[in-house]
Amino acid sequence: METNRMTEGSIRRQIIGFALPVFVGYLFQQLYNTADALIVGNFLGPTALAAVSANAAFVNLLIGFFLGFAIGAGVVIARHIGAEDDEQTRRAVHTAVLLGLAGSAVISLLGVWISPTVLRWMDTPAEVFPEAVRYLRIYFGGSVGLIMYNVLVGVLQAAGDSRHPLIYLIVSSLVNIALDVLFVAGFGMGVEGAAIATVLSQLLSMALAAARLMRAKSAIRLEPRRLRMDRDNLRFIARNGLPTALQACVIDLSNILIQSYINSFGSLAMAGIGASFKVEGFAFLPITAFSMAMTTFISQNMGARRYDRVRRGMRFGLWSAVAVIEVLGAVLFLFAPQVIALFNRDPEVVRFGMGRTRTCALFFGLVGFSHVASAVMRGLGRPMTPMVIMLSCWCAVRIVALFTVGQIFHTIGLAYWIYPFTWALSSAAYLALLRRMNVETLRPA
Repeated sequence: METNRMTEGSIRRQIIGFALPVFVGYLFQQLYNTADALIVGNFLGPTALAAVSANAAFVNLLIGFFLGFAIGAGVVIARHIGAEDDEQTRRAVHTAVLLGLAGSAVISLLGVWISPTVLRWMDTPAEVFPEAVRYLRIYFGGSVGLIMYNVLVGVLQAAGDSRHPLIYLIVSSLVNIALDVLFVAGFGMGVEGAAIATVLSQLLSMALAAARLMRAKSAIRLEPRRLRMDRDNLRFIARNGLPTALQACVIDLSNILIQSYINSFGSLAMAGIGASFKVEGFAFLPITAFSMAMTTFISQNMGARRYDRVRRGMRFGLWSAVAVIEVLGAVLFLFAPQVIALFNRDPEVVRFGMGRTRTCALFFGLVGFSHVASAVMRGLGRPMTPMVIMLSCWCAVRIVALFTVGQIFHTIGLAYWIYPFTWALSSAAYLALLRRMNVETLRPA
């Protein structure tokens, strides 16, 4: 497999050509994440749906930490590819894979151990608690599939390959949906069946990505005998990945606090707002795709010192992403009741889900701008900048709001409006930063 160098040719074609398969791939990934909620909500009812939905923030907290390192590894590998340094590329690839394996073991053990404690901290209702614990323990027990898939796909994407990850996600998504129906609707295995289906599909996608890298003909070829930690590349990965990991970790911690606040309104609110988050995940897929494309594009061009392409690529990626997600937000605003009802038709579930969706949907352009700007800064080798902005504008503000306004006015509206408000703050910070950016700022840190 040859690497796809993004340092020459049409900027628009390369960014869109990279982002489109990523978008379709993450669409299928979101499908198999949502399949659990759809099948559980329709076959097992709102309590089981709440049990599955309540886990998202905690899962993202633990797994997201190591996914931040995967992003950092992708930046490092793309830099080496852009600089045409094959030996450093090989060392970075094998360092990243070994780091991912170690992280998988830690997350599996930690997740299984502390799941009940965290759910208690989140004030999970008693009727939801047993199923939520069972779902989480199975999910974390097989988390190696999710973590290693993201590490391996990060290597492929750093080399400019977004087509094969698309194929793997399509296959694993279809398998997950089929297993969900079989285990939950066919065998009556409850939320455990949904968790097992997800774990098996993730392990399949990991195996497919690993097989592709082991057959590669270029410097990204994965060879088990070469697995070792290279000190310089580990330091480079940590420098790029640790701020992203901490950023994701603290944001997810704030989301856990918000989920705890939502839990205080009961299982119907948990189910409805959980459905809203699932729907929102689909709308955010173009942003994920543009973010991945921008990080790879900018990292490779920074490695090749093509600063003119970096600047033009930034403008195109940012404004294209904002335009696309704002249109999707408007569509979702119009059809919110029908979409939420797909998960569960209970009028209260629909009311809660529709309330949050219609509050947030017209502000999607703000979160789109923030996420792509964050990806741009990581590609530029400045991961501390998005960490500071996101921790200040999102985490700190959300936590302060929950412990001040949320204590005085116990209203579900706070759980709705806290997101658009913090998206606006981060967008303003990124816009001010990007307007002052010049050629010298774009040079490697």
